[in-house]
Amino acid sequence: MSALILALIFWLSAWAFNVWLSNSRWRTTRAARIAVPALFGITLLVLWEGIVRGLGVSAVILPAPSIVAQTFAASTDILWIDFVQTFLKGALRGFVIGVAAALICALLIDRSAFLTRGLLPIGNFFAALPIVGVAPIMVNWFGFDWQSKAAVVVIMVFFPILVNTVQGLRATDAMQRDLMHTYAASYTQTLLKLRLPAALPFLFNGLKIATTLALIGAIVAEYFGSPTRGMGFRISTGVGSLSIDLVWAEIAVAALVGTMFYGVMAWIERRVTFWHPSQRG
Repeated sequence: MSALILALIFWLSAWAFNVWLSNSRWRTTRAARIAVPALFGITLLVLWEGIVRGLGVSAVILPAPSIVAQTFAASTDILWIDFVQTFLKGALRGFVIGVAAALICALLIDRSAFLTRGLLPIGNFFAALPIVGVAPIMVNWFGFDWQSKAAVVVIMVFFPILVNTVQGLRATDAMQRDLMHTYAASYTQTLLKLRLPAALPFLFNGLKIATTLALIGAIVAEYFGSPTRGMGFRISTGVGSLSIDLVWAEIAVAALVGTMFYGVMAWIERRVTFWHPSQRG
């Protein structure tokens, strides 16, 4: 019980420090913005460790973070192979294909009222498809390798990108469009110099949503057929063999990769849409 008591004391102390830091005059600094979530995450891990060790929870039910860290360090070769298979081959390729398809469809919809009434409902239909129903069909169509996982990812990321891009292309007001018309600008010139820049914040909102959906889709798709590698495959077999520490190590990798993928997209957004009010300090 001593480990549990120490963990609770540490958690309460860190919580009080976090509250103080969040309300202090340094709360707007970069260091404070990094320290608050980092300290919050560390306190959760310490509390997790204390609860597991203090209550004697079996590692089959919930392994301690220290055990997960040891498994992580001892299984880096397996984790790397799974990362390459799931993210680089399946999720990332499906993400790129899905984004390209959504952008092309958004431009077509923007040009045609008929397609607006036709393609958007179809996009909504794809968004409503249950992934657990789509994944085995894609595996049956495209095989057990990364192609079927990429196909699932395409379906998952297509609709958020499509809807946000279409909404962004319509974000300009009538006065701005009339001004471009006054300058005798063609549709392409208006699109490239006015409407696409105005649509970028909407597009990046869709891209950031799609980053998490892509990894989730690839992992879930691997449950229904995969080579003997991949995060989803390893999680499925790990649960079956009661290797829960390896399962949590795979979950940690997926969380880190998803966070980094989102962070990269947010970094690109800040560089590309620096002029937008949401990016101003």
